[in-house]
Amino acid sequence: MKKIGITCYPSVGGSGVIATELGMLLAERGNEVHFITSSLPFRLNHIHPRIFFHEVELSHYPVFQYPPYDLALAAKMAEVINREKLDILHVHYAMPHAISALLARDIADHKVKIVTTLHGTDITVLAIDDIFKNMITHAIHQSDAVTAVSNHLAAHTKQMLNVKQNIHVIYNFVNEQEYYPKPLLSIKEQYGIKPTEKVIAHISNFRKVKRLPDIIRTFDLIHKQTDSKLLLIGDGPECGTAMELVQDLGIEQNVLFLGKQKNVNDLLRISDLKLLLSEKESFGLVLLEAMACGVPCIGTNVGGIPEVIDHEKTGFLVDLAAIEQAASYAIQLLTDRELWKSFSNHAIKRVKDHFHSTHIVEQYEQLYDQLLSTP
Repeated sequence: MKKIGITCYPSVGGSGVIATELGMLLAERGNEVHFITSSLPFRLNHIHPRIFFHEVELSHYPVFQYPPYDLALAAKMAEVINREKLDILHVHYAMPHAISALLARDIADHKVKIVTTLHGTDITVLAIDDIFKNMITHAIHQSDAVTAVSNHLAAHTKQMLNVKQNIHVIYNFVNEQEYYPKPLLSIKEQYGIKPTEKVIAHISNFRKVKRLPDIIRTFDLIHKQTDSKLLLIGDGPECGTAMELVQDLGIEQNVLFLGKQKNVNDLLRISDLKLLLSEKESFGLVLLEAMACGVPCIGTNVGGIPEVIDHEKTGFLVDLAAIEQAASYAIQLLTDRELWKSFSNHAIKRVKDHFHSTHIVEQYEQLYDQLLSTP
């Protein structure tokens, strides 16, 4: 049995989902798992005798303009390392979690190995800023092991930060107990979707990088050719702009803004197609979730998306901003039932063969064992 500490963002987001699901699966495999976060991770929704939660509490001193979360996190990490005798401290995101982990390792009396998982934003956004670049590079160099969620992210990190050490590529995964095909006509009825209407889904944090206008314009072209509805799942700074565009195109009755949803698996199960037309994407966990539910996907040929979608087998890849091509592919899938079924079956098989949770968790455990056997 290994004692593993996990730190992640506890809110809705791909990195938090993966970190929490990983922790729960590690506990199922006999390990003791300690989550060290600012609040209870939203996916940690059931009790387990080998899972523990340690809340990071902020101290409010008048001299601090803002409470120093990274220092409070480091102090909590060191406390848990010493008290629980952790073997591994696995942090998700270099900034600020790996930085706090390094400080905690220096503070703690008990020796611990640090594993840092890069999910994308810490490299593609924060590392662009010279203020953070050297700090993130330091965190990577000083970690005992570094993983990335795609080959593209690993290569981009090495090139951008001049990293010489090995970066282990360990893909994301989905919880097979939650994401699987299942017809749910009752949910379609609840949303006023006719049985004959095709359902296209998009899930994101509605930032500019997700290119929500491309999603809406692509749907507008699809809708002109086939009876369909668009589900926009999520929220963020581009929501208002998206609503205005929907009104300008006159498709308000066919676009449903559903806001943030916790159980997106049920919404994916009623979907016929998933769209992700981002300009940057280190992996695209939502694509994997859709494919596990038997939903073909169309995504941009950027970042780690080509490592998820098998072009012309589980979905289609398009160039950035190629909305006409995306719409053409979508109409082809939505109007050819046999083609759609073939793509759906291949999507389910690809998730099982390449991204199964058992296989991915074994890779993490092998990395942990390798570290613990090295002085």
